[in-house]
Parts: sequence; structure tokens; C-alpha cells
Amino acid sequence: MTVVLTRSPALAPLLARGALLSAVKRPRPDAEFPRTRLLLPELRVDLARLAAYERVCGFATGDDALPPTYPHVLGFPLAMRLMSARDFPLPLLGLVHTSVAITQHGPLTATGNYELTVYVDGLAPHRRGTEAGVVTEVRVGSDVVWESRSTYLARHGTPGDGAAPEAAVRGEPLPPVAEWRLAGDVGRRYASASGDRNPIHLHPLTARLFGFPRAIAHGMWTVARCLAAHGTPRSALIRAEFRAPVLLPGAVTYAAEGDRFELRGGGDRVHLTGSVYPLRP
Repeated sequence: MTVVLTRSPALAPLLARGALLSAVKRPRPDAEFPRTRLLLPELRVDLARLAAYERVCGFATGDDALPPTYPHVLGFPLAMRLMSARDFPLPLLGLVHTSVAITQHGPLTATGNYELTVYVDGLAPHRRGTEAGVVTEVRVGSDVVWESRSTYLARHGTPGDGAAPEAAVRGEPLPPVAEWRLAGDVGRRYASASGDRNPIHLHPLTARLFGFPRAIAHGMWTVARCLAAHGTPRSALIRAEFRAPVLLPGAVTYAAEGDRFELRGGGDRVHLTGSVYPLRP
């Protein structure tokens, strides 16, 4: 079923509804999930919010081309409407964004007129719980010009709880390119630009309620900040995996080589790994 929206939904009520419903949800990989597709047929970019997003993420401002991660921001309210609904089986509280894969088929302009579709494409077992896939598609006319798939993990007991954890597969660290000192207000600034006001990103006090010693950076901010430094071709396949939270304030190392990039903390702690592969025209 496709539900056509006349405007992007407000995020604050969705966050509140999702938080209230979280207590009654019992996630499992074989649960039913909503098959609804949310469609926003007439989407225009708010240029002031875009400029704020570009500044906090490190993209050049004033360029008519959208940053490759910005359509995720446009689709996030629709994704939240799906994930905060009663028929979505995973609790919104504690849901962890674990990965994103973006395919940009060509440049998107800030002044373009787009059609946006968001839907859940399935659940899958994960060694730490259940993972949901959420797909976002941006069209111009009948052509898909940008698409992404994000995975979100709900942690819960699994049959393999007593088994030894899987070892992370890592190659040699990528060569360091830059050291970034991150201010304590990065989460609040990104929240203002993106609309994602999850309390774990906003203040140490609200982050401690969820087990973090300080506020943590948004995962999509870390991807965007790396891509702003790395650069992306006009058409590209972008992949990123979120490995560990970035505490704010803090310091991280941006490292890159060829098509790959990563964000590291102290010691050998890896926060993010990613890659950018150009697509043939």
C-alpha cells in the first residue's frame, strides 16, 4: 500500500510516539513489519536548512549541488513515521543505526523538484538482535536519481548469546589525513540542521539516560563529515558501517586511501569505515 503525503511529517511527535510504544514491543526477526510505502510527491529543499547542514558537516556552501548525504535528511521524517508506528515491531528507543549504502546516479540540485519514497524492506536476524532495513528513493519524473538502504539494530537476546563474539575483520589502518577536534555542540548543531533530535546526541545528561558518558555524534554526521573531506564523484556508490560511537567533545583521526576512508579514536578504536566507488555514466 502506498500512502501519499502532502508534506513532510513533524519529527517531535513521532519521537514521542515511538518512545511511548517502545515498552510494549518485543522484537524478533520473524515478526511482521509494515508494508506501507510513504510517498511525498512534491519535495523542495529548504535552502536555509541546507546551508546550515553544509556548514556543520564541512561541505562547501552556495553550491547548487546537494551533498550526497542530504537526501537521507529529507527522507528521515518519513522513515521515523514508519519506525514509530504501532505496527513497526522494533522499539524506537535504543534502535542503533548500523550501516548505510547510498547510490547516487547523478548530481542533484538544491533547487530541484523531487519525489520521495520511503519503505521498510525487511527484518533480518543479527547476532545481537534484529535488524531492519529502511529504503529511501528520490525520483525526478520516473527516474530514480538517488537511493539508500539503512540498517537499524534492536538489541535483544538471541540463541547465540552464549557463543563467543565474532572477531572483527580488519585490514591495516588507513593512513591518517587529518586530526579533528569535535566541539561539544556538534550534536545540537547537526540536530538543528537535520531535525534528528535524539536525546543521546544533544547533552551529556540526556545521553547518560541511555548509558553514554557524554553526548555522541550522529552517525550520519560522521559519514557526511568524512565525505566532505574525501569528495565524491557525480555518480557514486557510497557505503559506511558505524562501528563505535563518537563521544562529544572529543578528538578523532580521519584516514583515507583511494576509495576507502575511516574515522578512528584513541588506540585502535574504529568509529566508522566507508568507501566511495564511482559509477560508470
